[in-house]
Amino acid sequence: MQKNNNQSQVAESRWPLRLVVMGLIGGASLVFLLLGKNSSAPFLCGAWGSRVSGPATSLQLEAILHYATSTVVPQQSRGEISVTFNVLRASGPADFLVFGLGRDSLMWASLNPRGRTLFLEEDPKWVQTVLKDAPALRAHTVRYRNQLSQADDLMHHFRSEPHCSPNKSFLRGNHKCRLALNMLANEVYDTEWDLIMIDAPRGYFPEAPGRMAAIYSAAVMARNRKKPGVTHVFLHDVDRRVEKMYAEAFLCKKNRVKAEGRLWHFEIPPAANINSAFC
Repeated sequence: MQKNNNQSQVAESRWPLRLVVMGLIGGASLVFLLLGKNSSAPFLCGAWGSRVSGPATSLQLEAILHYATSTVVPQQSRGEISVTFNVLRASGPADFLVFGLGRDSLMWASLNPRGRTLFLEEDPKWVQTVLKDAPALRAHTVRYRNQLSQADDLMHHFRSEPHCSPNKSFLRGNHKCRLALNMLANEVYDTEWDLIMIDAPRGYFPEAPGRMAAIYSAAVMARNRKKPGVTHVFLHDVDRRVEKMYAEAFLCKKNRVKAEGRLWHFEIPPAANINSAFC
């Protein structure tokens, strides 16, 4: 009887391990099903192979386990995610700035394993909640000074305030242009970002911060780039009036290279003439 009980206990103790393994397999399957049609062997070898440092591989495995064992899924569609994924795959290790910290943050960081991914989030309590479960992520809190209800007034302000104009397009210490994000961490200003994802702050009710300043500031960062190449800017929720209006004013139709679902992808070159208009 004791032997049978021991055998039963051993069998039962194996179940958690089986569940973890099943979760890992399921998570890996989810990732490959999500991005499989756009993946290539060289990228996967580079991202998952021995050339990747321990912390990066650990982050990727954490992402797989997270999505395999959670009912929460990334907020963008497969097609929308693939647009950014393809750029990350082509560019290699990148400096990736993401406005927003949420359900897809582990995924974005794991898709840029050898690069730097930094998240900017408006809610300090939410930052603590996310980092408690995913301490490997890097995030800063941003206190926005505008509201969505001010979007039209801010566009008028841009046209009349000299410190918002292209020849005065700077962010750090720019207190006169209300669209300039002048309260960010020095790391944000000191880095020339290869990719910028704008999927925050909230912009679906009048008192929300809206994405006006994020869009304007992303355009300023891209125009002031000194490194070779363009800055890839991804804007989500372009079905909304304010996102579309500010994208057309600062990111420019001529720079838009891809539209997928509610996501627009822009390739913004450095400003050849700093006095030139945004668009």
